[in-house]
Amino acid sequence: MKVPVVRNILEANDRIAEQNREMFDQHNIFVLNLMSSPGAGKTSLLERTIEHLKDRINIGIIEGDIQSSYDAERIAQKGVEAVQINTGGACHLDGNMIREAVSQFDLDKLNLLVVENVGNLVCPAEFNVGEDMKIMILSVPEGDDKPLKYPLMFSLSKALIINKIDLLPYVDCSVEKIRDEASKLSPGVEIFEVSCRTGEGLEAWYEWVEKLIKDRR
Repeated sequence: MKVPVVRNILEANDRIAEQNREMFDQHNIFVLNLMSSPGAGKTSLLERTIEHLKDRINIGIIEGDIQSSYDAERIAQKGVEAVQINTGGACHLDGNMIREAVSQFDLDKLNLLVVENVGNLVCPAEFNVGEDMKIMILSVPEGDDKPLKYPLMFSLSKALIINKIDLLPYVDCSVEKIRDEASKLSPGVEIFEVSCRTGEGLEAWYEWVEKLIKDRR
């Protein structure tokens, strides 16, 4: 009985996600679903991105965590609106959670909405939330075997951010291997090699996000 139950859950979520998508389209909002394991650097990337783009793009952030409002508080300090979702144990955000959270935004004022999903390399990829695209962050200390171990996450992502490249001299990780495997799983995937600590490589990411918004307009 597990398969029908899981299928029903995913189908119900997809219906809500599609309703979210229609709502975002009505307000001309580009939506990114940002996914990674815990500690890969999602919030750090958002902080950097907000600092660089907030004067040109109106940004809203939805923060997903099992507990606490720590990340939402970090984001709010950067001068943009952030809404916290605490799942209470669930390992992902779903369409219904996002529908409730966006009611706290003035959608007419947003150009970009970023959903920072719960840190997990499995469940977030399975649940659409109404996003335009999924984006994944992989930090080099996690190792270069992750595309092989978690293929769904990589195959559904339109961009891969390889973070913490400043640590490459100290860890056993091949960026080329990550690139090769990720490109096989998602042909044409945009790949950015960055360090959110030093700022290295982030300019290309900023330009890419700005182009997404410009093209949407």
